[in-house]
Amino acid sequence: MLVKILGAVDFIGGVILMFISGFTLPSQILIFLGIIFLIKSSLGFWKNFASWMDLFSGVIFILLIFFPIPWFICIIPAILLIQKGIFSFL
Repeated sequence: MLVKILGAVDFIGGVILMFISGFTLPSQILIFLGIIFLIKSSLGFWKNFASWMDLFSGVIFILLIFFPIPWFICIIPAILLIQKGIFSFL
């Protein structure tokens, strides 16, 4: 059950990262998502690639508060997060 919940968070975060250039989110939501992904990355103790993807995505969510990041930089972790979210449901 926990794997499916965390997979849903990955999928939603990936979709948000994919379409972030089209709209702006409040900074509270970006901070919340960034902290969630940073906490998720620490659950894996940064030993596997999935933990590093969460860490990279969390840093991108935090940086989106301060800097406009181009969509081609956000698309790479977005695709990886969506893929990770889909595979957690299988």
